[in-house]
This record gives sequence, C-alpha cells and structure tokens, in this order.
Amino acid sequence: MMKDVQQTPRSKKGAPAARASRAAERSPNGAQTPVDAAAAATDPALDEQDLLRRVVIEGVRPEVDEGRFPAKSAIGDTVIVEADIFVDSHEEIAADLLYRRADETSWTTVPMTDLGNDRWRAAFPSSHLSPYVFTIEAWIDPFARWRNGLAKKAEAGQDVAVDLLIGARLIEEAAARAPSKDAEALRNTSAKLSGRTAVARRVEVALEDQLALRMRDLADKTAATRYHRAPHVQVDTPGAVYSTWYEMFPRSASSEPGRHGTFRDAERRLDYVAQMGFDVLYLPPIHPIGLTHRKGPNNRTEASPTDPGSPWAIGSAKGGHKSINADLGTLEDFKRLVKKARNRDIEIAMDIAFQVSPDHPWVKEHPDWFKTRPDGSVQYAENPPKKYEDIFPINFETSDRQALWEELRGVFLYWMDQGVRVFRVDNPHTKPFRFWEWCIAGLREADPGVILLAEAFTRPKIMYHLAKLGFTQSYTYFAWRYQKWDITEYFAEISRPPVSDFFRPNAWPNTPDILTEQVQRGGRPVFVSRLVLAATLSANYGIYGPAYELMEAIPREPGSEEYLNAEKYQVRHWDIERSDSLRELISLVNRARKENPALQRNTGLRFHTVENDQLIAYSKETDDARNVVITIVNLDPNYAQSGLVTLPIADWGITGDEPYQVHDLLSDARYTWQGARNFVKLDPQVMPAHIFRLRRRASASGWEFA
Repeated sequence: MMKDVQQTPRSKKGAPAARASRAAERSPNGAQTPVDAAAAATDPALDEQDLLRRVVIEGVRPEVDEGRFPAKSAIGDTVIVEADIFVDSHEEIAADLLYRRADETSWTTVPMTDLGNDRWRAAFPSSHLSPYVFTIEAWIDPFARWRNGLAKKAEAGQDVAVDLLIGARLIEEAAARAPSKDAEALRNTSAKLSGRTAVARRVEVALEDQLALRMRDLADKTAATRYHRAPHVQVDTPGAVYSTWYEMFPRSASSEPGRHGTFRDAERRLDYVAQMGFDVLYLPPIHPIGLTHRKGPNNRTEASPTDPGSPWAIGSAKGGHKSINADLGTLEDFKRLVKKARNRDIEIAMDIAFQVSPDHPWVKEHPDWFKTRPDGSVQYAENPPKKYEDIFPINFETSDRQALWEELRGVFLYWMDQGVRVFRVDNPHTKPFRFWEWCIAGLREADPGVILLAEAFTRPKIMYHLAKLGFTQSYTYFAWRYQKWDITEYFAEISRPPVSDFFRPNAWPNTPDILTEQVQRGGRPVFVSRLVLAATLSANYGIYGPAYELMEAIPREPGSEEYLNAEKYQVRHWDIERSDSLRELISLVNRARKENPALQRNTGLRFHTVENDQLIAYSKETDDARNVVITIVNLDPNYAQSGLVTLPIADWGITGDEPYQVHDLLSDARYTWQGARNFVKLDPQVMPAHIFRLRRRASASGWEFA
C-alpha cells in the first residue's frame, strides 16, 4: 500500500530534532495538531512547505477499515470515490482522484467535482481483473478564486482593472511552469489581460473555459495535500455481483424412484435448470461418505447398510476431499458435467466443508489435526443440543499448522484444476480468520476470478469480517426477515455504504438446513412472495430445489427448521413435472432479472411509502434511470391487501401530471398511472407480487421504457 513518507527533519547541527519528529506525526488528513503547529512556529528545522498544506482530506470512501481491507468492484463497473475536502478561510480549492492498477507505477488523474457541503466526487472504471489503488490530491486554487470574484464584480458593474492585472500575474506565473509550447500562449493571454483593449473584452478573455482548464492543469501543487493512504479495490468477475443459484443433490436427480442418482443424471437436469434461468448449479459435497456413525433418515443415529449417509461426513477408505463418491460417478464424469453446464452458461459450484468423517484418511495420517478427549476418543462435532457423531472438526491449533493450511488450500486448488471456479464454503466462521485471509489471497493469485460464497449464519460483525477477508458473497439473514420494517431496515443496511463497499449479499429463502416457520405455514403465497423478495432485493440469490419449486414445507417435528425426510440423510425422488410446480413462475422472475440491469445490482435500491404495513414497495434503477423496476409484495399470505404507493417520479423524469405505464413482468399486464401516488391491490391467492418495469410515453405513437 502506497504512503507518502517524509524523513524525520534534522536540526542545523545534524542531530534529530525531537519536536520536529513529533510534528511529522500528522493527523489522518495530513494536517498538524495544535501542539505540532506551535512547535513548527518556533522550530526553523521544520519543513516550511509543509506549513502551507492547508487543505484537509477526510471521510474517504470506499475505504474499508482505514484501508486495512480492499473495497469491492467488478469488471465493467465504475468505482465512485467521495471525500470531504475543505480548507480554512474562503479559498477556492481543486482536487484530483488518482488511480492505477496495483501492478502499475503511474497514476491516471481524474478531476473531482464539488457536490456541495465540502463533499467531492470522482470515478474510475474497473476494467481489468486486477486490484486497483487510488488516492486523492487537493490544493488551493488562487486562479479559480480570482476568476469567480472577477465574474461577480463584472456582473455587478464594478471596476475590475486592478483585478485583471492580478489575473495577468497569475497567468504569467503559470507560464513559467508550462511546457514551452503552452508558455507562449499563456504569456499572450496575460498580455491581453493587462493590455489596453476594452475592459469588457479583457473580461471575456479572462473567463474563457479553456483558460480555466489550462490553468487548473498548471496549478502550483507544491503545497498540495495528498491523502495519506492509497486504498485498494478488489475487482471480481461479473458473476460476483450478479448470479442466480440453484442447489441440487445429484444423488436425488435420478428419474427412477429408489435409484441413487449420478453425475450423468445431474447432466440430464441441466436443461431444466437452464430453462428456469439459473446460472450457478450448486452441488453439496461430492466426496466419499464415511461409514462410522453414519446417520440414517431424519438424522437417526442408526443407519441401515443401504442408507447413503450425510454428504457432509466427508471421507472414507476410498478417499477424502480430493476424491469423488463412486456412487455419483468418476472424476471424468464430473469434469464432463462441468463442461456441459458451462455450454449452457451455468457454472458448477462445489461445496467446501473442512470437516471429516471418522474414516477420512487424514484421521490416521494426521491425528494431531484433531482434538482428543480425556478418554482417548476424538472429539466429534457438536452444536448443543445437536450432536454430529459422524463428523470430526479440524483442530486449527495443531502444531502442524503449516502442513494443515497447505493441505486445505490445496483442496480448492485441486478442484480449480478440474475446472471449478465457484465454491460455497461451509461454516467459515468456525475456522480462523487468519487462515481465510491467507488462503483466499493464494486462491486469487492462482485465479483472480474465483468466487467464494460464505455460508456464515453468524453474528453480523463476524459475517462482515469474513467478507472483508476476501469472501466474494455471503448468505444473509433474509430467511428470517418476515415483516416490512425488518426487511426494510436490513436491506437498507447491506445495500448502502459502508457495508456495500465490501459485502455482497446472496439471499436464499430456503436451504437444506433452513425451513422457516413462515414457509411451513404460509403455503404457495409465501413461496411466491419469498421468491420475488429474494430475487429483486438482492442481485445474488438462490433456492434449494426441487424442494422450493415443489413447495416442500413439512418439518421433521413441530418447532424445527429441519425438513421431514431431509435430503441430507437420504435419497429423494422428485417429480419435477408436477402441475403445481413453481417452475414457470421462477422462470419469469429470473427472466425479469436477466432483462433488467437494475435488478443486477444492489446500489439503486430504494424503499417507498405504502399506506399499508402488509404491503412493501421498493425500486431499483440504473445510474442513468433508463431502467427502473418497481416491486410491490403482499406480506400477508391469507388476505388481499391494498393501499396507495408513493413513488419518486420526479427522479425518473416524470412530471406530476404526466401519465406513465407500469408493465407487470409476471402477468404481462400494463397499468397507466399518473402522479406520485397510485392504488395497488394484491390477492395472495392469485399473485402476491408485482414486478413492474416503468415505461413513459415518448410520443403519441406509444410507450418506451424509462
């Protein structure tokens, strides 16, 4: 990370100046503290030029934890940089954004714009899959102050003869700093300002925009303030920002009831997944499953010889994390699945779970990688009162830490060599932060386009820290956010800075471990409303299927979020052709996402007032507001709800009396609205949601999208 460093000043006798050294320890914005300033006033050994650095730069974003971690962007995105920049007295200031790729040495400069109230902004494109670095430089601009003053005086009819002479001197000074080809032109301009032509004409020359731009380029920056840090920006592939996930157990993909599915069966499901509009197919662990303490159906501690066990009990005599469960097929079958999926624009996502069954080869080869209890047995996994006797957690406190870390990172690298670029990581919050920071850095060095989804249903600060450490996306608390206020507060937090600078949510209404009470009781209306909410609130979302489209909702027992006959412990047969499937609706929702760029980002999310707490309304829009999508959802699964929704139509270029059209992308219905407040009614037994694309009348010939 770059930093401007000044050497410790020395006294005239050559000895370090103690007070000068203290003066060099500046506040974060580069200014001196009052004590330092007092020392500077009496100590001639201090850098006199530094005393002239009067501009303050603070409140820089995106900057994560004072530059400790990178902010996040993606190829093709624009990184917007803002900062508070100000100076004492009434001086005019100018500021530049400086940026470069981390492997470059020269900066590209972009002028910053004053947004008002001392907030400044500029932007740069993240066009390469490479880390970027940026900083800010700001300085006092005497020419700009003079120019603004001249314009005001001339407009007021005041005498500006002396002011023109001052401007001529400023231009002459700039000419001394200019290349020879520009210097002559500037001296000619200076002569015009101090000449004898009419004052009005000289004022015109002084206020020419081209002159102002040239003078800005030649500004005296010897006393400019350079921001003391150079924050980094991590650039990912577009799939890190926008993705649509479908989770499926390949062992349950067989078309024949009772037969264990294979990778070839999963391959035959690819068209089904693609037609619904998913671009990531996530597979639970595909490795050999242990026999010791293998779990039976519904997590029973006794298993029959034919029970397949939990895929998360990884490892047997046939191999571990770099091996494949023979019941699913061979490595070549898996690589074929990856290739066939990619031909349909689908990425295969693998589950990485760093835990083992008692039969995993590591248990015998590296016993010190596991904890031993006082009775000599190895500690199995527990989350009291839950017990996972078929799983051993890894002891990251082992003295053989280097070998362990290398082996674990090697698991990712092995599967990356087989063509996998997307990983869902199981419970990363139960492993050391330092490990993940080290591991992810190595993975990104091997392939900057790798995507890592953190399955960390844990406390917010831990979830956020994992994102800062390098996880590309993260599961969220969406599954448990039911009420309007709760959804609004949560997504407002995670879709705006500072959280959005580093955290990318991936919203799931269900997983193999999560069958919420609302989904259990709400029936089809809840399955539909939760799908629409997840898909339109978050640019990344996923479902666990076919359980979701077939509306699986029976818990193992009352009060449990576990499924009855959970696929985690047994092979299931799914009738994906059922007539009541949500398959067609899911296709419509995902089509809306693909055709509307506004739904492919989290940055344009705004919630809107609806005069009914059972209705939630929000919109997303592109930066130019040419694509605006308005979503309205009935949160009541039982009764129709209605109300008036208030929209910020002026922000979308629509006047108060101008009619506009909202096109429902689910029903294909079109409604003509007028004004900011309009009536909506949603019956959950028919359709509990609208996904509207905004259209406005372009001419008498018809409507066009906003």
